[in-house]
Amino acid sequence: MLHYIGIAGTNSAHSTNRQLIQFVARHYAQDATVELVELGDLPLFYKTADHSVPAAATALAAKIEVADGVIIATPEYDHSVPAVLSSALAWLSYHIHPFAGKPVLIMGASYGSLGTSRAQAQLRQILESPELDARIMPSAEFMVGHSLAAFDDNGDLKDLTLVAQLDALMTNFAIFADVNRQLTAKMTRTADWQDSNH
Repeated sequence: MLHYIGIAGTNSAHSTNRQLIQFVARHYAQDATVELVELGDLPLFYKTADHSVPAAATALAAKIEVADGVIIATPEYDHSVPAVLSSALAWLSYHIHPFAGKPVLIMGASYGSLGTSRAQAQLRQILESPELDARIMPSAEFMVGHSLAAFDDNGDLKDLTLVAQLDALMTNFAIFADVNRQLTAKMTRTADWQDSNH
């Protein structure tokens, strides 16, 4: 079974993006495990004199490194990702590189009608930077607008069209993660073979 890390890009106690990750974890529990991680324990990013990284960041990096993929649900503040998410990604590219070659699926929920479209585009740019070097699932967007009314009392998405869209997305992400795992294993075997023949 595939194992994903789910990141809600917020430190808010009541977040519809956290609800979205929790829904994904429940709804696809037969196909994958989704471990929700919180960003609240990470301090605001700053360059340390000795290049050290907070323990909370190294612990999160270790979880990401062994996962098959990462699902990030980002809010949108002033057309951009929240500071807490940007700061977390800065720590996760500061002399550690858990996202390198890691499959990532981006989604988001917002109170307005646009469903974090601008924040998702910005997040894609950040994750594609050389310092992070994530493998973002191509042509994949999932946006929940008017998110305060999007979930029922059980925390499930009400809109069945959205659920069907998410079903297809999660199926494709599983394929993307599996292909990535095979590609990474092949590259590792090739590198080992080359090393042994020098």
